[in-house]
Amino acid sequence: MRILLVGAGGVGSAAVAIAARRSFFETMVVADYDPGRAERAVAGHGDRFVATKVDASSADAVTALCREHRITHVLNAVDPRFVMPIFDGAFAAGADYLDMAMSLSHPHPSRPYAETGVKLGDDQFAAADRWEAAGRLALCGIGIEPGLSDVFARYAADELFDEIDEIGVRDGANLTVDGYDFAPSFSIWTTIEECLNPPVIWDADRGWFTTEPFSEPEVFDFPEGIGPVECVNVEHEEVLLIPRWVKAKRVTFKYGLGDEFIQVLKSLHKVGLDSTAKVKVGGVEVSPRDVVAASLPDPATLGDRMRGKTCAGTWVTGTGKDGRPREVYLYHVVDNEWSMREYGHQAVVWQTAVNPVVALELLATGAWSGTGVIGPEALPPRPFLDLLTGYGSPWGVQER
Repeated sequence: MRILLVGAGGVGSAAVAIAARRSFFETMVVADYDPGRAERAVAGHGDRFVATKVDASSADAVTALCREHRITHVLNAVDPRFVMPIFDGAFAAGADYLDMAMSLSHPHPSRPYAETGVKLGDDQFAAADRWEAAGRLALCGIGIEPGLSDVFARYAADELFDEIDEIGVRDGANLTVDGYDFAPSFSIWTTIEECLNPPVIWDADRGWFTTEPFSEPEVFDFPEGIGPVECVNVEHEEVLLIPRWVKAKRVTFKYGLGDEFIQVLKSLHKVGLDSTAKVKVGGVEVSPRDVVAASLPDPATLGDRMRGKTCAGTWVTGTGKDGRPREVYLYHVVDNEWSMREYGHQAVVWQTAVNPVVALELLATGAWSGTGVIGPEALPPRPFLDLLTGYGSPWGVQER
């Protein structure tokens, strides 16, 4: 297996550190628009890693890099605005493809908070027949959320439930960052995108529909000392992926943002600083959202200042295998102290990065295989969950 990792930011760099301990691949080419960042990501990890430069907005550049290095698998670790050129570039090169976030959505032009427009992943699913006919695999949404959360959904359907009422992905943390009043632990560009777009809900009778951002607040009690966190509806890929392969009456995604974070996002939206359309400032054209991202600390650099744990998981209700009502929360917790000590990367980016590396190893061994454009819930969950534990990162099931 010869891997092209596009993006040497927080998640990409953590993926390098995780993969360096595994033997399933021959070469990993780490490419970034900033070649210095790619060099820093591979430093000290051995001669299987090669650093180079790439323009992720150019499908031709991705294709050329794949051909130059005889790449078999492309792992996309940049923000979702670059999904389609990397996706198309991998296909043109004859490589398989993995990502952790899918192609961008576009709200309904007249009823954004009631009906879907272009949904997350629609542009990729439109190419599914082409990928399947070519015998190529695009495994989409294989980070933590989407990713492990989807694997949990399939595991619950296969092994825990006869009938599912609701699958609700719930994400929460008690992380703090010393010395900052506001310092997101993940890409603010992506966070703005998913939090300010209309959230999508799946209902078996109604299909996919949208609601207001930050709607339906609920307090969810997270395990391993994190405790109760208020969670709200947010747009996320799981709601678009899970119903394609797992039968459930309802699918939702709620994120524990906190009042302060929500108010910051609302303020950015009010003054137009969430916009990706470029504006002219003096003689320079710049995207307001890019300015916000540039003004905040790089999440990859925050590990030494972070304290606490992050939890991702999938809450499922329905009828268990014994015919009785059942409610469970399948979850994965990472303590920032542990991830920094063991890998030198903060908890949120490490938790995201470990899952595509596990998936790549399953593909290398043949434990997972497929063609077309699919999500993680299309594949058997047990090999993934067993190997994740083998990486030293166990998961849990909490009966509720």
